[in-house]
Formats: sequence, C-alpha cells, structure tokens
Amino acid sequence: MGKKLFALAGGGKICGWALRTAAMLSESDLFDRITIGDCNIEAAEAIKKELNDPGIDVVKIDIYDEEDAIKKMKGYDIVLDGTTISMNGQSTKVIGAAGANGINLNGFGAENQYSDVFKKNSTACLPGYGMTPGLTDSMVRAGSEKLDKIDTVRISHCAYRPIAYSPAIFETTAVEYDPDFKARVVYEDGKMIQVPPFARERYIPAPEPYGTNPQYIIPHSETITAEAYLRKTGKPARLIEVRGTWPQKNMRLIKALYEWGIMKNDSFSYKGQEMKIMDVLGAYLQQKESGRVTDVYGYCLYIQLLGERDGKKYEEVLYHTHPKSDGSVKGWEGLTAYIRNVGSPMGVAAILMAQGKCTGTGIITPEEAFDPQDVFNLLEQVGIQIHQSEREIPDYNY
Repeated sequence: MGKKLFALAGGGKICGWALRTAAMLSESDLFDRITIGDCNIEAAEAIKKELNDPGIDVVKIDIYDEEDAIKKMKGYDIVLDGTTISMNGQSTKVIGAAGANGINLNGFGAENQYSDVFKKNSTACLPGYGMTPGLTDSMVRAGSEKLDKIDTVRISHCAYRPIAYSPAIFETTAVEYDPDFKARVVYEDGKMIQVPPFARERYIPAPEPYGTNPQYIIPHSETITAEAYLRKTGKPARLIEVRGTWPQKNMRLIKALYEWGIMKNDSFSYKGQEMKIMDVLGAYLQQKESGRVTDVYGYCLYIQLLGERDGKKYEEVLYHTHPKSDGSVKGWEGLTAYIRNVGSPMGVAAILMAQGKCTGTGIITPEEAFDPQDVFNLLEQVGIQIHQSEREIPDYNY
C-alpha cells in the first residue's frame, strides 16, 4: 500500500520543487495520495497542473487554525513542511498532533520541544533537510566515515540567489545576521562559543562559477548536530565551524547594514506610524528588480574534515556541483538552479522516509537520518553530484 504525502506550503518555490523531486524519483506505487496544502490556492493549483497527476489534490490550510489543520493532515504518513523559520514551531506542533512524520528546511530548534509528541506517535521529525542544513550533514557523515579520529570540521556554502525574491528568503537574511541571534556559535575545545556577524573570515575555494570568496560564521544547526553525532560515534571533533556566503553584492549590502546597526531591526516612527526598519527594507527589495535578480544562481557546498586514519593525518574534502544557470542546460535556468538545489534534498528525504530508510522516532538529526550514499545516489539522478577526495597531510593547517 502506498504512502500519503502532504506538502505544507507546497505552492511555494522550494517546497514545490521538493514535491516535484519526490514525484520524479518515486516508484509508481510509493505514494498513492499527494496533497498540496497552502493558503495560496492559485500557486498550489499551478503545481498540481504542472505535475498532471490524478493522485494529487489541493487544500487550503492555515496552521494557526490548529483544529482544522490537524484534521486536514491526519492520515498522512509524511508532511513536507515548506513554512518559514518563524513558523516552524507552529507547523511542527500541528504535524506532530496529526500523527505524521515531518521534514522541514530550516532546523533552527523550534521543533525540539515536540520530540515527545512524535515519539508517542512512533513518528519522526527531521528538522532541516534541504541543502544546508541537510545535505551538508550527510556529507560530514560521509567524510567522517573515512577517518578514525577527527580534529576539525569546516562546513561552507555559497547560496547564490537574490536577496529578497521571497519574504521567507529575506527573513533568513535578517535572522542569520541579527547581531543578537544567540545561535551563531562555533564549537571549539569542548565549548559552544557565540560569535558576532562576520566573524572568522576564511576564503573558501568553491568551484566555478562561484570561485574563492570570503565566508563568515553563520547560525546553522550543523554546528550542534554534527558535534553531537561525531561524539556519539566516538570521534569527537575539536573544532566545528559553519560558514556561508551569498552573492558578493548581497554580502556588501548586509555588511554595511550591520555596521550601521540596521540589522538590529529597531522600531522607528514615520509620519505617526510605527514600523521596523528591516521589515521596511525587505518590503522595498521585494518590489525592486535589484532585490529579485542576481548575476549567478545556484549553490555550492564545500566540506573539509581534518583527522587521522591508521595514525596518519588526512584531509577529506567533499563538495557538490550542478548544471549551470546560464541556460545551457534546460530546466536549470536562472533562479530555478537555486530552487532545485534547495528543494531537491528535501524531496529525496521524503522518498527515503517513505521507503522506511529513516530509522528512529522523535527528533532525528540529518546526520543520523539516512545512509549518505542513498542520498547522493538519488540526487545524482536529478543533476546534483557529490564529489569526495582525500589527501595525506603533514599537519593540520588551521
């Protein structure tokens, strides 16, 4: 008997692509029902029409109308949760109460309070299985399996997309560079150390078309989950850092906003109306072409692990590539290249969960969720390739 899949906010760009990926990769009998749930019925209907599958239906849903949302999700095996960071606590609450397994993109920790609900229902919640967090965690696990001991883990990503092509994307920008955001940490010598925005600049050698650019510490869950996973496997790391960059033009703007104190998102009054500065800026950029376009689109993950095997020091490097966004490969043009990168791992996670390859109940970290090779094999089928290399080194170069 096939599984039932509910795509929450499935009319959105990222969750919509996760749904497309799941549909492309699934065997004919894996899902016997797919529902796209969104407050924007027009967007949901557009994706239904594109997929052209009689087994897909559409419902309007508001997760803050809890009784109705739970009723609509009840009976589904898996919920792809495409809601924004600020909504993930509420969405996870509703998914857990409905008795479904859940997968979201962000993994900022709001889900953790509902772990017992999922355990009680013998279901799992996988917070943060997109490109990063998600695929990054599986790449760390794959690299760690080649080493006996681990000293350093550096996780880096280039996310090349416009700064404000959607409200959710601009919200991510505002959250990650909020000076008061406490989750911006590195793990070093047994401690989680909070750092400010633009801390620990390091030049990361991403492949073309991204190239080598400065990256800075960002508040991503991999710092927490990778530390816990490596400790659990008996290979505790001394140092774990997560860095990221957006297009360099975006980074220059965010750095200027940070230096001017605007990233604090303080309230101010204008013509008698109270408003928040980042909210105003986000609304402005979403209406302007400069906020909705960029020169290069796509993603690159770059993972470095330093450790030992058989008493010798090694460097393990994993990175990923995908077709260019310049129109040379059909289906990867422009913004679609970015969307496919973020949404595809989420769709792969749905496939593997439906196949019973995600074990355990409650909150499941991305490192624990899947065999990395299962993830890599499915992603290769949709144009995303993972590359892994190693070299013996005389010493760790910090």
